[in-house]
Amino acid sequence: MARLHLFDLDGTLIHRSTAPLEISRQLGLEAETMALERAISLGHIGSPEYATQVHALWAKLTEAHVAAAFEGAPWMSGIEDVWREIRRNGDYCAVVSLSPSFFVERLISWGAHAAHGSHFPAVPFTEPLDPAGVLSAAAKVQIADRLCTEFGVSRGDCVAYGDSLSDKDLFSVVPVSVAVNADRHLRGLATHSYVGRDLCAAYQLACSTR
Repeated sequence: MARLHLFDLDGTLIHRSTAPLEISRQLGLEAETMALERAISLGHIGSPEYATQVHALWAKLTEAHVAAAFEGAPWMSGIEDVWREIRRNGDYCAVVSLSPSFFVERLISWGAHAAHGSHFPAVPFTEPLDPAGVLSAAAKVQIADRLCTEFGVSRGDCVAYGDSLSDKDLFSVVPVSVAVNADRHLRGLATHSYVGRDLCAAYQLACSTR
């Protein structure tokens, strides 16, 4: 039976950073976004409030900023190698993230079968953000279920990779999970734990459990 590998983005594929932080760095708004990230990590605001506030910060965002943020992000090494290996094995790989879809979907070009993020208006913004399109931890499970149907697998065939509270719901419903440079929220919950910059090593941990 094929497996579906589900990857978080922020803090997992991007090492010790997030897509919004990398985008804001291009606009000189790093400090403001770091404050928002502290607020959401402490539970002072939720995903819709966070997304609404970064959308307001990014009033001058252009496609050039997004491209520069993507190219300059501190990515884990070996991402494309891992996804090639997954495809070669007849398995599937997808990215499911709370970050903006216009950033997340760029990973399709690296070999992901699917990439899902929070729905933001097209860049440059001419429309308001609809909070209903902002993903949550629970939404990650819903998207995983839809992907299972699409690829003809079950939750029992899934492997999840993540680092923080937004991955906890998904980790609780799949049989194999890898905590990648994870915070306290995933301690004791993951099947495996990896600390480092090499996604190939994290992937090998998942391969050791069928």
